[in-house]
Amino acid sequence: MTQRSLLITGCSSGIGLDAARGLRARGWQVFAACKKPRDCARLEAEGFVSPRIDYTDTASIEAGLAQVMEVTGGTLDALFNNGAHAIPGAVEDLPTDALRANFEANFFGWHELTRRVIPVMRAQGHGRIVQNSSVLGFVTLPWRASYVSTKFALEGLTDTLRIEMADTPIHVILIEPGPITSRIRENSIPHFVKWIDWRASPRAAQYESRLLKRLYDDSGPDKFELPAQAVTDKLIHALESPRPRPRYYVTTPTYIMGAARRLLPTRWLDRLIRKAG
Repeated sequence: MTQRSLLITGCSSGIGLDAARGLRARGWQVFAACKKPRDCARLEAEGFVSPRIDYTDTASIEAGLAQVMEVTGGTLDALFNNGAHAIPGAVEDLPTDALRANFEANFFGWHELTRRVIPVMRAQGHGRIVQNSSVLGFVTLPWRASYVSTKFALEGLTDTLRIEMADTPIHVILIEPGPITSRIRENSIPHFVKWIDWRASPRAAQYESRLLKRLYDDSGPDKFELPAQAVTDKLIHALESPRPRPRYYVTTPTYIMGAARRLLPTRWLDRLIRKAG
């Protein structure tokens, strides 16, 4: 049996790294892409082919995929779009340029890579495109508008693509994790410092009492937080099942909020979210 090939982005840590190791252990030919050359070098030392793919850099997307195609002879069985970052802050304090930058990294780059992969999958007659979204792709939380907006957009794009691809042998799948052990909070700090002038905000006191503590204090795992392996388990099913589901929930909060969004009136859901946030 020919070894199946899989390109995973955002493999420097967390979900991407666990997925790369887990799928390689199952016999997949894993291409573990990272944004930074030093992370690529670290994964190459582990024996991975690690192309550099930065979602904000078209040249790196093109070159990274070309590297994969060279190794596989022009085929790719599956793509797992993963890497993303957050810009914490209130909507009224979020510069539009910050939102544009977040969409480049969390949405437009995913779209560009996906569009480049689809012709490959059409030509070979099969393929799976898995998008790592979030519980914040269908409900919101305060202080997370930038990240939430990119994930809501991703869900809309992916749902449309799934319907459009129903007449092809390409499966399009969403994974929607809740709290997962990762470095996303730590990695969001430089973006917060760059873009959010919280001291000048009318919400400065709220920043001090709530958001800054969450960003800078090591308070341990979130409630219901699961290790990255929980996402890898769902990814395995999405990639290997003869009939993958359109979407996979991961963690208890995702199931709770999925049910709440369907069942509760908007005001009740808003009240629940304010308490959770």
